[in-house]
Amino acid sequence: MVKDHVLAGVRAAIIDLDGTMLDTVPDFHVAINGMRAEFDLAPISADAIKLMVGKGSENLIRAVLALDFDAAGVEQHFEHAMDAYQRHYLAVNGQYSTLYPDVEAGLAAMKAAGLRLACVTNKPIAFALPLLQQKNLAQYFEIVYGGDSLPQKKPHPMPLLQVCADFDLAPAKVVAIGDSSNDAQAARAAACPVLTVPYGYNHGHSIHDTDSDGIVNTLLEAAHFISMHNRPAY
Repeated sequence: MVKDHVLAGVRAAIIDLDGTMLDTVPDFHVAINGMRAEFDLAPISADAIKLMVGKGSENLIRAVLALDFDAAGVEQHFEHAMDAYQRHYLAVNGQYSTLYPDVEAGLAAMKAAGLRLACVTNKPIAFALPLLQQKNLAQYFEIVYGGDSLPQKKPHPMPLLQVCADFDLAPAKVVAIGDSSNDAQAARAAACPVLTVPYGYNHGHSIHDTDSDGIVNTLLEAAHFISMHNRPAY
């Protein structure tokens, strides 16, 4: 359930990308194993990768390398591995990823209700923008920030606070929607209300253990709750 009154007065939404709008693990799987092949390392499973996604590409690649190297080895190989990963990812970006149910319907409903929309992701902006365009989602967003767009990324509140400033709205009027503790922590630190979805990638932890203002099954359900709490009184 969504906590009463936290959505009252909401005028905008900040929506995460990986694990919230799109299941992108299949793209990560292909790109990471392409990188690993260049190091003569065995492929790893999509399930293993799912546990590592969400804190940005640098964290992801270090976690992948740490499966086979000690800390010094990780740093030694990091630059080459990052270059290889980015090359492989750009080659497949969006080819294997799929929309979660009711994502586009949810975004359309939010826009129809007059909400301003931003996408804030820890994915590099060079990956995020083409992916949103390919999946016909870019049209819904006034603002898109990637993990390298600003000096800090989620769970730091900076990207969310930047969107609030861009929209000239108080944080209490801007709801964050995501699939992980990263999104919830960033929202709490920014003083934004936050909704979480029960699917996606939460670093192997149940979303029910995450401090949010409610769990919504889809973005369309999120749109419904936001509208319900913002209907004019007659």
